[in-house]
Amino acid sequence: MTVKTLFIGMDGATFTVLDQLTSAADGAPVMPFLGSLFKRGTRSKLRSTPNPLTPPAWVSLMTGRSPGHHGVFDFIRAEERGEDVFFTLYDSRDCRVETIWSIASRQGKKVAALNFPFTAPPPKDLNGFMVPGFVPWRHLRRNTTPADLYDRLKAIPEFSAQELAWDFEQEKQAMESLSDHDRENWVRYHLPREKQWFRIAEFLMREEAPDLMAVMFDGVDKLQHQAWQYLDPALQSPEDGEYHRRMRSLCLDYFRQLDSFIEALVTAAGPEVQVFMASDHGFTATTEVVRINTYLGEKGWLAWKPVPDTEEGRRREDSMFAYLDWSKTVAYCRTPSSNGINIRVAREPGQPGIPLAEYETTRERLIRDLEDFRDPETGERIVTEIHKREDVFPGSAMGDAPDLQLVLRDFGFVSIKNKLPVVEKRPEPAGTHHPDGVFIACGPGIAEGKQIGRRRIMDVGATLLYSLGLPVPSDFEGQVPEAMFTAAHKEAQPVVIGAPTTGAKGGDGDAMADDEKAQIMAQLQLLGYME
Repeated sequence: MTVKTLFIGMDGATFTVLDQLTSAADGAPVMPFLGSLFKRGTRSKLRSTPNPLTPPAWVSLMTGRSPGHHGVFDFIRAEERGEDVFFTLYDSRDCRVETIWSIASRQGKKVAALNFPFTAPPPKDLNGFMVPGFVPWRHLRRNTTPADLYDRLKAIPEFSAQELAWDFEQEKQAMESLSDHDRENWVRYHLPREKQWFRIAEFLMREEAPDLMAVMFDGVDKLQHQAWQYLDPALQSPEDGEYHRRMRSLCLDYFRQLDSFIEALVTAAGPEVQVFMASDHGFTATTEVVRINTYLGEKGWLAWKPVPDTEEGRRREDSMFAYLDWSKTVAYCRTPSSNGINIRVAREPGQPGIPLAEYETTRERLIRDLEDFRDPETGERIVTEIHKREDVFPGSAMGDAPDLQLVLRDFGFVSIKNKLPVVEKRPEPAGTHHPDGVFIACGPGIAEGKQIGRRRIMDVGATLLYSLGLPVPSDFEGQVPEAMFTAAHKEAQPVVIGAPTTGAKGGDGDAMADDEKAQIMAQLQLLGYME
């Protein structure tokens, strides 16, 4: 038995960076093997979810369904309780639809899925192997399946569960004091971590040869958040100082190593494998901080109480909504990562918020205020796109989505802090998510040297099932990009639309301890998703 389909996820990968790293214009390419895949295969931009964020995007890729159907919109679910907002971390049990791991498993295919977020706890019906991402290392054993896999992995030379998962202490230090030295160390520590995931993938391919081998490398996203200025080709200059050049060299070492991992996995899979690579979103530079709740306050949509001039008062201010005047608040943004506005609606007598009958007129008035949010010097709109939730999140889970989804002019995430000025230029460009990621394919039956039009992230799941020789479920929103394949391949293996999915197969698992949840919240703060 051999691997039939190899999928390599690269969180946040963008052609903006990859095209330069695969080019020989400035000497030897940093990623020569990936460059050879570009020449031997097909590529396209990959449009992410309406909010191009890791949770909704990866879950859409893994389910072939959009967030309005699978129900995962953010890292955390925010819920009003009295005069405060409480946050709960999403996990795999919040996904309302079936994943490709379960779909392939119930049709007899053996799968291996490594480091994908929101796969913990793993599905009960998995035929194969799963080591989830986005969990503290102390939870890895109990969320690794099958039960004996964790002990088998410990036999891999230099295996380290702590290194494999997030090093919260390392990242906490970076958050507290992001000096040049700390930033360099923070980037440096992702190199051995990615090697851990590579070794597990290599081990499972050699020992188990699953039909579908899938592994995700998330260091791409983490480096680009903290070190975008050293990677963006537009931000490089011959006059860059010694520290800048050293940081760029370190980042290039990361991508050089990643290229070697890709080459080793593709080579080990053999000449008959179809290889697919994709990212959940792209990356670009954000140049300003937009304090959306401050703007809503200026327009009268929310109000803040005075902060007591005491140490305790200032400490409470760190709790985002401690001083929000709920009696005067109609609309507000709950999390930076949501880039969304929630309108408070009283759906039953006695509940806070506007009457349901006033919802449409209220929302239209709010949209007009957001359209009027402009740069005072240029007149340019700060919020370039404002989407109603029924337009971008249709489906049974739409009720959990923000009422309005925003896109800022520089694609940044909003700030929800009550600070001035409303818009502030950043001291230096920072990395943020762009809606266009990457989709790459190579192997037998894949058209060579071809670029096709932009695809949607839900298409990846449909494509992986097609590559395995399985029908695409009729309720999938994702479609197989047939232009990616040769005519001979499509004739020999037509795309078949099959029975609908059978529903989510959530796993059983223990809840995280409070300190572990706090560590993940700290991680989200470091990456700019929380404040």
